[in-house]
Amino acid sequence: MFLSQWMNKISLALVSMVYHSWPMSHRIFNQDGNAQQLDVQLPIHQFENPFEEVPEAHRASPREGTSGGVRLQDLVKSKMSETSRTAFGGRRAVPPNNSNAAEDDLPTVELQGVVPRGVNLQEFLNVTSVHLFKERWDTNKVDHHTDKYENNKLIVRRGQSFYVQIDFSRPYDPRRDLFRLEYVIGRYPQENKGTYIPVPIVSELQSGKWGAKIVMREDRSVRLSIQSSPKCIVGKFRMYVAVWTPYGVLRTSRNPETDTYILFNPWCEDDAVYLDNEKEREEYVLNDIGVIFYGEVNDIKTRSWSYGQFEDGILDTCLYVMDRAQMDLSGRGNPIKVSRVGSAMVNAKDDEGVLVGSWDNIYAYGVPPSAWTGSVDILLEYRSSENPVRYGQCWVFAGVFNTFLRCLGIPARIVTNYFSAHDNDANLQMDIFLEEDGNVNSKLTKDSVWNYHCWNEAWMTRPDLPVGFGGWQAVDSTPQENSDGMYRCGPASVQAIKHGHVCFQFDAPFVFAEVNSDLIYITAKKDGTHVVENVDATHIGKLIVTKQIGGDGMMDITDTYKFQEGQEEERLALETALMYGAKKPLNTEGVVKSRSNVDMDFEVENAVLGKDFKLSITFRNNSHNRYTITAYLSANITFYTGVPKAEFKKETFDVTLEPLSFKKEAVLIQAGEYMGQLLEQASLHFFVTARINETRDVLAKQKSTVLTIPEIIIKVRGTQVVGSDMTVTVEFTNPLKETLRNVWIHLDGPGITRPMKKMFREIRPNSTVQWEEVCRPWVSGHRKLIASMSSDSLRHVYGELDVQIQRRPSM
Repeated sequence: MFLSQWMNKISLALVSMVYHSWPMSHRIFNQDGNAQQLDVQLPIHQFENPFEEVPEAHRASPREGTSGGVRLQDLVKSKMSETSRTAFGGRRAVPPNNSNAAEDDLPTVELQGVVPRGVNLQEFLNVTSVHLFKERWDTNKVDHHTDKYENNKLIVRRGQSFYVQIDFSRPYDPRRDLFRLEYVIGRYPQENKGTYIPVPIVSELQSGKWGAKIVMREDRSVRLSIQSSPKCIVGKFRMYVAVWTPYGVLRTSRNPETDTYILFNPWCEDDAVYLDNEKEREEYVLNDIGVIFYGEVNDIKTRSWSYGQFEDGILDTCLYVMDRAQMDLSGRGNPIKVSRVGSAMVNAKDDEGVLVGSWDNIYAYGVPPSAWTGSVDILLEYRSSENPVRYGQCWVFAGVFNTFLRCLGIPARIVTNYFSAHDNDANLQMDIFLEEDGNVNSKLTKDSVWNYHCWNEAWMTRPDLPVGFGGWQAVDSTPQENSDGMYRCGPASVQAIKHGHVCFQFDAPFVFAEVNSDLIYITAKKDGTHVVENVDATHIGKLIVTKQIGGDGMMDITDTYKFQEGQEEERLALETALMYGAKKPLNTEGVVKSRSNVDMDFEVENAVLGKDFKLSITFRNNSHNRYTITAYLSANITFYTGVPKAEFKKETFDVTLEPLSFKKEAVLIQAGEYMGQLLEQASLHFFVTARINETRDVLAKQKSTVLTIPEIIIKVRGTQVVGSDMTVTVEFTNPLKETLRNVWIHLDGPGITRPMKKMFREIRPNSTVQWEEVCRPWVSGHRKLIASMSSDSLRHVYGELDVQIQRRPSM
């Protein structure tokens, strides 16, 4: 008996301590902006965040026979269990909140004590339904430029108001009814982390702050204009409506139909990704088809790419990518962090990311990089399999990364750098070692010059850097070098790179070296000494391009990365980079010998796959002296990364130059010499060195060429109208003298057809195959059909067709 009485006293004391330590009333503003005193004994944490230390008894449904009351024993038990929670260093252990998909529902009823018998909580204001105006034609999606997303949920952009209508069980009376909206993301939300967002009813919306203003009251319905913060987390939020009663909070139950996606907003001046040009926003955020430039600087080739950022399932997949990275939800409103995480996660080098890279021309158990026509298949396969997709190379990584950025609302574009330096230690030098006879020393030559390299640029402010370094930021998801323990690159300010400020994060020295390195030819003497023979300061970063705004043409952006060679600003940028730690181990100033009296250059004529072609070398003597020259030609099959696979031809020849004369030497390249070892991008690299015997001067030139490959032909017949059937025909003729085997043709067309593919076991020489599909477009306007072909012996075959889809006639 004594023990029982003692326990009851302890229980009453604990309950009194728990509840009487909380304030008896709270000041809450109604829709007129006037303060109302609400005599409700609610714990403070229930107003701030119902997830933080809420006793389990509060979450339970009212027990039978208690008229909604909660037993004191349950409250005591739950409170005592809270005090026994594990703490580290005097702080409560809070699990990481790094999954958008993980959930923990808010309680539908939160009571501050025992509800008196005879009181029915249903007599107070209750929510019967919530309308989000989330159809494609509704103002929410149209005004927020999210009407293209194939998603039946509400999608809005942060920092911009949107509308919600709430229907109640009776007419809303602002004099005695109080309610608010709550947005929650993740499993362990906290208000100070931005993962639990209470939205109060206010008289006027304030820019930069969450708030809800009543714009219409009609019968039992209330329409709200909701203003979100321009710094809000980007992701998928769960929405609740909470109503206050004298006995506690009544909250709507979990309803997936009210889930709301919140994205970055380039249309909002207060957003970190704000872009003030409407045409640029249409191109870099809303355009779902792009053009990627590849090939060689003197033979630029293009291919279209379907970003598909609005396709069904892509938005959820982009959020899943951040979940797989275990990125804390509180950081997902920062475009700097989001783009850096995306840079790491698009490749699978060290984090089970989206794409496995392969540059060895062997693509077993996967798809050759050249076969992809867009990002949709890749991202959806990654989401469904939860495993990295095989395979990608730089333009595929860039295409997928561009989809990721645009889908989340970050303005982004793909750039191509021709003659891109892959400089492992970012020392601003690409060293080509020569033997004394002029041959390339492959053992000493470790640096490689990529024919081209694609990366991305993302538009954002950089508050972490000095003023002036916001705007376009270089981000690269191709796994090249390790950055802070992971294979990623950027964001690096393009403006900082141009001016040599490589001290600013992230990875600016590496990008600076990609576009500014010198090509240095060094003779390795037999006695072990090295002599700098020639320095080419203009070869690297020869041309940097991106797709033009509103068209498929090329826009030269080289001057955004570097000053013109020889300008005082260019020299100052280099000196600045060296001052901030960029390395240049060899001092090449003044090392280069005086200009030779003999010039050498060579040209490669238009080369078609499977055909012979010529290479012409021109020597010009600018002096009154007679010279004899020993020249060496090396022809190699190369990967587009500049790494040689095999030398298929080498030739040495002597030339005699009379005073003030020139001479041409023609070298025939036969198809049989290169076809047997050709790689998928059909890239050939030629290296010519020449030594003037009288002066011992060394001349060196190198060039690459990409063979012209046959194209796929796409035809369309039928009505090109939204909702009407049209027939698409894909056609390819084998131009080679050999049979193509295991042929895969891929077809894609955003808004016209889902990505699809078809296999042909073989295509004999000069034979033609056709593939027909019936498609029903669902998006009007300018669209594109894109096709690719890959086989065991021929890849990088493309075709595309512009299509103008008309709107469905109104009835």
